[in-house]
Amino acid sequence: MAGITKRFPGVVANKDIAFKVRRGTVHALCGENGAGKSTLMKILYGVQRPDEGTITIEGNRVDLHSPADAIKVGIGMVFQHFMLADNLTVLENVVLGAEKLHGIGGAARTEIKRISKEYGLRVNPDDLVADLGVGDRQRVEILKVLYRGARILILDEPTAVLVPQEVEELFGNLRELKAEGLTVLFISHKLDEVLSVADDITVIRRGTTVATVDPKTVNARQLAELMVGSELPTPETAESTVTDRIVMRLTDITLAGGEGRNLLTDVDLDIHAGEVVGIAGVEGNGQAELVEVIMGMREPTAGRVFLGDTDISDWGVREIREAGVGYIPEDRHRHGLLLEAPLWENRILGHQTEAPNVKGQLIDAKAAKADTERIVKEYDVRTPSIFVTAGSLSGGNQQKLIVGREMSHNPKVLVASHPTRGVDVGAQSSIWDLIRKARHEGLGVLLISADLEELIGLSDTIKVILRGRLTGEFDPDHVTSQDLGAAMTGADGSHDEHPSDTTGAAR
Repeated sequence: MAGITKRFPGVVANKDIAFKVRRGTVHALCGENGAGKSTLMKILYGVQRPDEGTITIEGNRVDLHSPADAIKVGIGMVFQHFMLADNLTVLENVVLGAEKLHGIGGAARTEIKRISKEYGLRVNPDDLVADLGVGDRQRVEILKVLYRGARILILDEPTAVLVPQEVEELFGNLRELKAEGLTVLFISHKLDEVLSVADDITVIRRGTTVATVDPKTVNARQLAELMVGSELPTPETAESTVTDRIVMRLTDITLAGGEGRNLLTDVDLDIHAGEVVGIAGVEGNGQAELVEVIMGMREPTAGRVFLGDTDISDWGVREIREAGVGYIPEDRHRHGLLLEAPLWENRILGHQTEAPNVKGQLIDAKAAKADTERIVKEYDVRTPSIFVTAGSLSGGNQQKLIVGREMSHNPKVLVASHPTRGVDVGAQSSIWDLIRKARHEGLGVLLISADLEELIGLSDTIKVILRGRLTGEFDPDHVTSQDLGAAMTGADGSHDEHPSDTTGAAR
């Protein structure tokens, strides 16, 4: 890619970007959210057109008007959020939209098995996607692009939802791909992973390339300095601030699912003022349902939820928010923002009945706009104005807007679900600081995260959720990521006491 420039109203997303990728290598792309990585990859995958610059593949200049054009020249992309149909098999997901290649029957099955074996993907074409774990689903996504003939793979934040053991398996797959002459573009904010798997690393800052480096010659601290001009942050907390006062208590929470299965079973949980309680678990084991019960999106089948001494088990979402529970949702696009609405309207979202958003019975637009300006400044939300849409912001800036909004209402409890997922080291550091500040000010924080180092660094206690049960409790000062990974998958035997468990949260 040479001289790539892309302009949007009020912002230059890419400015004269230039870098080369060697065939048969893993080439990492690093940079803060908003640095221009996503725009650049959308240009390479044909989703967007550059205003200036050229793309050359195997010595030939190409003009990419759509993803179909990219696929024709051998470029495939695996997005951070998987695009699979749960009710279809692996084979059906892979061939969907590519039926002309090998049909939908025996020939397709043979080709899928061949690719799976050749690249060490270990995927059964007849498995139902609904029954697959996160790591297997990711391999299906990789299989989809290989099936379409991709020789250049773009992987967007591929380790964001994986436990350490799955990360190692993914890296093994990448080495297989590389050994077969395929090229991988690896987008990540996890610098230790980038250093361990990449052959070359290109750093983008504020829309332009600042360096391409050999991972053997740099460390994570130096990469962070290239990215953000500061040292690599660490998720550490100071001395304990935990008090005896319980700000939230869950007792015997059970949530029934379909077909006689439970999504949550007998969950007991106390959160004290000044305490960060971390929840570790493989995605799909009940974390989302636990949050939904706490926030009033689902009423528990059995058990009670208390905010202080008040039973809020049958309260609605608005009542729970007004009572002092802040919420950073797992999926900011679906549950945290109105992407087509301006920032100042998003500042009101979820707090339509609270100051400064209302005056009497009416929305106070003037006050809401003024407070949005304050949030943008105080929480370093990088935006040309409060009148641009939330969808125009980078992921990290969207997340900082949400955190600023929730913290502005002085909550007693903060429910933070994957608060740093898909954000860069700069935004990550800001969010860690805010969680530390909340803890210091006496809030109780429930932190759900797939980033085990984040959990270990920020939490006062860590609980593991497996198949809808809290199966283990760990002291962050005396636990490793590998210990947590083993407990999360049941490999440590912590779930053996429930051999006939009918919980259906795990996939």
